[in-house]
Amino acid sequence: MATPASKLMRIADMSLSLRDLGAKPCHEARFFRGWSQAKSYDRKNSPAETFFPLALRKVLPDIEAALDGLATLKADYPAGEGVERLLVELHDGQMVESVLLPRGGLCISTQVGCAVGCVFCMSGRSGLLRHLGSAEIVAQVVLARRRRQVSKVVFMGMGEPAHNLDNVCEAIQFLGSEADIGHKNLVFSTVGDPRVFERLPMEKVKPALALSLHTTDVKLRSQLLPHAPPMVVETLVALAEKYARTSNYPVQYQWTLIEGVNDSDAEVERIAMLLKGKYAVMNFIPFNAVDGLVYRRPTLERTESMVKMLRQLGILAKIRDSAGQDIEGACGQLRARAAKVSPVFKVVIPQK
Repeated sequence: MATPASKLMRIADMSLSLRDLGAKPCHEARFFRGWSQAKSYDRKNSPAETFFPLALRKVLPDIEAALDGLATLKADYPAGEGVERLLVELHDGQMVESVLLPRGGLCISTQVGCAVGCVFCMSGRSGLLRHLGSAEIVAQVVLARRRRQVSKVVFMGMGEPAHNLDNVCEAIQFLGSEADIGHKNLVFSTVGDPRVFERLPMEKVKPALALSLHTTDVKLRSQLLPHAPPMVVETLVALAEKYARTSNYPVQYQWTLIEGVNDSDAEVERIAMLLKGKYAVMNFIPFNAVDGLVYRRPTLERTESMVKMLRQLGILAKIRDSAGQDIEGACGQLRARAAKVSPVFKVVIPQK
């Protein structure tokens, strides 16, 4: 009987299935290495026909087919040099997005939809539909590796990783071991949640941290990220700094730049005060145009001016391309068009 993909959505479920078929740790490790690295199983010393237990060999094609069904390519969209946005269909017909990035990078999703409801992001327009299992998360990496080399994985696609913490952490541990991805090349992105700062320091594979800040003003942040935990910005930065010193990787602060909303000189000055002496990098991400929204990205001159001001104040700052402006492919837009999700937004304009 064929193995349904729904039975293999988590790495732990896959392990149990293999053990039920007589697999020992050595068999399991070889199987996982072959799958996650998008190779035919490592047959350097022993071919699969003789290496794996007989019961596993008999159903190996079924298991491979089920794993292939976890994440299949629905459509792909070139989006600039070295960038390709992938619309990925899951086994139940739901869709998420992944992005192939230059220099071996890959951005992946952790949920279908999102519960945070950032007003400038398309991912949460339908709210949270469901979590991805850890194997579904890894399956996006496998799918990408069949197209090109992947050596860095960032959890910055659809969803809030902190809301799916068990599956995301299981995927990170797997990617940092069986999938042969360097720990500092695994990047956990979050709007900030106390559970993240409790859990990640305890993990064997400690990913780098990206913290979506977007503003230093607590009131404005609660409007831009309406369902993020109501944490004081200074507290968030202090927790992130503690983790940075534990992991030995700088925190990447994410800041979607929106003209007239969070691109003021006052914001720059407060960023400098917050991050002075911190193990941190500030990434400015110019806003991607979305149908139905009046928000606009600042001019390139303004963005470069903000970066220059921060550098003069001793803060490492960069401009990061969001890789989707030319195809209207900001996070969640590809899925929204395919699923015909209406872009209904609450527009936030800060009070002067």
